Amino acid sequence: MGRGPGTRSGIGGRICNICRVTDPAPPTIIDATDATFEAEVLERSKTTPVVVDFWAPWCGPCRTLGPLLERLAAEYQGAFVLAKVNIDENPGLAGAFQVQSIPMVIGLRDGQLAGHFVGAQSESAVRELIARLLPSTGDTLASEGAALLAAGRDDEAEAVFRRALEEDPRSADAQLGLASVHAARGQDPEALALLERVDGPQRQEADRLAAAIRIRQAGKADEPALRAAVAVDPKDLEARFALAQTLAASGRYDEALEHFLTIVQQDRAFRDDGARKAMLDVFELLGGDDELVDRYRSELGKVLFR
Repeated sequence: MGRGPGTRSGIGGRICNICRVTDPAPPTIIDATDATFEAEVLERSKTTPVVVDFWAPWCGPCRTLGPLLERLAAEYQGAFVLAKVNIDENPGLAGAFQVQSIPMVIGLRDGQLAGHFVGAQSESAVRELIARLLPSTGDTLASEGAALLAAGRDDEAEAVFRRALEEDPRSADAQLGLASVHAARGQDPEALALLERVDGPQRQEADRLAAAIRIRQAGKADEPALRAAVAVDPKDLEARFALAQTLAASGRYDEALEHFLTIVQQDRAFRDDGARKAMLDVFELLGGDDELVDRYRSELGKVLFR
């Protein structure tokens, strides 16, 4: 296919000092197609930011912008990948991104759109888009904190997460990391306050951690006494609810969900719809692919929509 305006640069290679065999570095400039876009662009953007240049051979402004983008891709030495899309040869992508005027440039990070512009732009404007895509100092520190946390060095991780938030108060990775430290120490209010602020791709993990905290907080009761109370009076919803919470907190999710479902069946309004909300917390914690979630979500639906 056409290689696009300008000269390819930044591909290079590394020389193995032991075997002296060339080990090619990943390309910083690629041609993306309808067939390869998902794997080479969307998936790659989850680890490395990608700048996508929609162009065509007949486009005059593309011949100005293209070489500038390629020069910057070489200058940044792999900090981002430039993906060139010839819209004449890839109408599917042109349609999917509603390309009506070219050149059109979009920035992708973590599989999501993070910026765009249309038309030939100044070098400073292009650099501004790239700067929005690249990890901030806060993001880099958050990665260091995550490594420390994984190594069990919680105090050091906390210090690094706090430095990350000083650099970038909106760093979702740092917010989530610091919340994890608080949660591990039982500092639930602090953890939940941080999790409320998390946005972007990390939102799902934040919701899962928040659900785990709420389940743990609720499950502190005398299980044998609660079982006896439910056995004596199956309609004692307070005892059944407390029992379900205790079971969930100890990881016995199947039995907990069964009790929560029974409460919804008997009295949907009990505790301000508390049993249904508790089931949703367990669903969040287990994840959408879990067999229990599939089963009890279906059963819950039958009750709610009968």
